[in-house]
Amino acid sequence: MDPGASRSPAQAGIRDEVSVIVADPAWRRLVPHADTIAARAARAAGAQGTVVLAADRVVHRLNARHRGRNKPTNILTYTVPAPEMLLALGVVRREAAEAGRRPAHHLAHLVVHGALHLAGHDHHRAGEARRMELAEARILHRLRVPNPWKRA
Repeated sequence: MDPGASRSPAQAGIRDEVSVIVADPAWRRLVPHADTIAARAARAAGAQGTVVLAADRVVHRLNARHRGRNKPTNILTYTVPAPEMLLALGVVRREAAEAGRRPAHHLAHLVVHGALHLAGHDHHRAGEARRMELAEARILHRLRVPNPWKRA
């Protein structure tokens, strides 16, 4: 028998490939277990790095600084210095309400979306958008999250 077989991943020296930082505690009120949902969605999409559950003002400031857009956006992704996704609480809350979706499902969808961006996917052209939507739907199905692209 392998001497390391009964050890946990942490004991075996294997570190978690996804970490979640709940920078705004209001995330826990909006989405109970938001950290677990975000980590699970990131792993399902094959992501590594950090997911930051932040306030709108943080994402607003970064969006203005790095993209020249003076407003918050739902998610920002960065590859340098390490893979990172930042999600804006208020934007996620509003979008979920407008779409009639559970905030937890919208959170999972956006993390999967961000992870696909980090993996090189994009949606600027029609063919790219369709491929990315199909990939998101497949991953979300495995997470038991309804397809956000399916019309009711």
